[in-house]
Amino acid sequence: MKKVKLNILGLSYSQTQTGAYALVLSEADGNRRIPIIIGAVEAQAIAIQLEGLKPPRPLTHDLFLNVALAFDIEIAEVFIHKLEEGIFYAEIVCVQNTNRIRVDSRTSDAIALALRFECPIFTTEEIIEKAGIIMEFDENGEVNDENDDSGLIKKTSSSTIDYSECSADELNELLDSAITDEDYEKASEIRDEINKRKS
Repeated sequence: MKKVKLNILGLSYSQTQTGAYALVLSEADGNRRIPIIIGAVEAQAIAIQLEGLKPPRPLTHDLFLNVALAFDIEIAEVFIHKLEEGIFYAEIVCVQNTNRIRVDSRTSDAIALALRFECPIFTTEEIIEKAGIIMEFDENGEVNDENDDSGLIKKTSSSTIDYSECSADELNELLDSAITDEDYEKASEIRDEINKRKS
């Protein structure tokens, strides 16, 4: 069975299910992508890691990482191995010493852990054929897809607050406050403004 490596393209609000998000995975060596509908909690766990935010207390996936590392367990890969009635099934391939163990997992949880362990994500050619959406690019390398979700983002917020008028000190205080309050969407926006000023 040929495995296909996937990358995380980003998150967007789901247009089909209220309160849900679409996690979009893209084929590493091609232009197909797979949208997977996930819940808000799982989307937050993925967005936090994509944005490089550090919560004041470990979230569930961070706790799993800490426990696994304490017991010398690594995640070698995440494998999305089945698609049935619109539901993706994944397994986490764990390694401890010479033991290799496959653990059943929800796909969203497996991907949140893959980000934390910095391990690859794979699926099968069959799943890519069944669920993949082909992205076309124009001569400038830009996405040329009428079905493309222009709301595709690597974070899950769309705030109207203008942080451009805040001083650097104010931004840092706001960032600390947002992280303490576990408002990671707001923290992501503030961090983007800080990074924009640095560049």
